Amino acid sequence: MVDVEVVNRSNAKPEVEAAIALAREVLSGEGINEGELGLTFVGAEEIRSLKREYLGIDEATDALAFPIDRRDDLPAGVPRQLGDVVICPDVIRGAWRGPLIHALLHLVGYDHGEQMEARERAHTR
Repeated sequence: MVDVEVVNRSNAKPEVEAAIALAREVLSGEGINEGELGLTFVGAEEIRSLKREYLGIDEATDALAFPIDRRDDLPAGVPRQLGDVVICPDVIRGAWRGPLIHALLHLVGYDHGEQMEARERAHTR
C-alpha cells in the first residue's frame, strides 16, 4: 500500500481521508501500489513562494508536484519515494480532485500534453 503522510499548514479543513483514498486509487491505476507520498495543504502565500522558488513564476497555483523516484527501477528492498504533492485549498476552493490527480500524474512522470490529459480523463470517470 502507498503510505501517505499528510500535513495541513492551511487554514482549511481538507477532506484528508478522501484525498488519501483518491491518491491511492490514482497511483494504483498507474501501476504503483507501494511507496511513500507526502501530501501537504498550504495557504496561498506559501504555494506562491514555492512556485516562485522552483518554477520561477510569481503566482499562487492550485497544486505543485515534487517527484523523486517516478517509475524508476529501484534496488530490491528500497521503498519507492514518490515525492510530495502540495495543494492550496484557497486557490482550489473545494474542487480538489482534479488538481490532485494532475499533480499525482506529474509524480509518476507525465508531462503536460495529450497523454497526460488522457490519463486525467481516465481517473476522473
